[in-house]
Amino acid sequence: MDRFSQISVRTNRYSVPVRLIGRTVRAMLHASELVVYDGQQEVARHERLIAKGKTRLDLDHYLEALVRKPGAFAAARDQMSYRGFLAELLMAECDDRARRRSERRIKAAQFPREKSLRAFDFEANGNVDAAVIHTLATCEWVKKGLPLCLIGDSGTGKSHLLIALGTEAAMAGFRVRYTLATKLVNELVEAADEKVLTKTIARYGRVDLLCIDELGYMELDRHGAELLFQVLTEREEKNSVAIASNESFGGWTKTFTDPRLCAAIVDRLTFGGNIIETGTDSYRLASARAARAQSAASG
Repeated sequence: MDRFSQISVRTNRYSVPVRLIGRTVRAMLHASELVVYDGQQEVARHERLIAKGKTRLDLDHYLEALVRKPGAFAAARDQMSYRGFLAELLMAECDDRARRRSERRIKAAQFPREKSLRAFDFEANGNVDAAVIHTLATCEWVKKGLPLCLIGDSGTGKSHLLIALGTEAAMAGFRVRYTLATKLVNELVEAADEKVLTKTIARYGRVDLLCIDELGYMELDRHGAELLFQVLTEREEKNSVAIASNESFGGWTKTFTDPRLCAAIVDRLTFGGNIIETGTDSYRLASARAARAQSAASG
């Protein structure tokens, strides 16, 4: 019997009591049912499965272990009704599945580090309106396929907010992908060279929210800028794009040297969307200085 308290009989699986995990049991397959024995004692009886690759479970087989689990299902130990216990068990299972789905979506997004809105210091950066950010955290803009631009100098919290809002979207059930602008462009150039550009653009077009970080840190040649434009066009008014940039829109001509292409990209990233300016004062630098000053004073 396996660690899931199940046995396999002719490609189908049947549950047995958890106390027998690791034990050898004997199964008798009849025309309409399956009977399982531990020695001479009958320990399980199931209606026989006809289709292949199916599973039949009896929740009573797992009840004993769940009630014994420290801190779990306290009400069950207080003589909760079977129906009430089953409802609590199913709710716990649903919650656990939702948590695991969120974890998978967050992992698939490929965020470089963990960031949350709870950890963002709104008091240290007065340029960022907490109410606006928490409204964005509801992900209505993602549902509507609208863009988001986070503009500000280094150390003002752009990437923190980008990752945190992307994480909120993943937790809300949306497919999210994070990438650096230069990494995305390099991938697109390689895809074009390998004749798989259409497939790559389509892959980026399918996610509900594409988070592009560090846009504006490096100049892009015309070819790279055109490829990035194709990705944005693929997503326009269908799926959301969120970007973080250290340059105001007026300075984007340093990144996109073709003025017409630059204007078109700005249009794609701002039409109907939200623009959050995080300012010019690095609170990260200010925090580091304050920590050093405190350390020096205590020393």
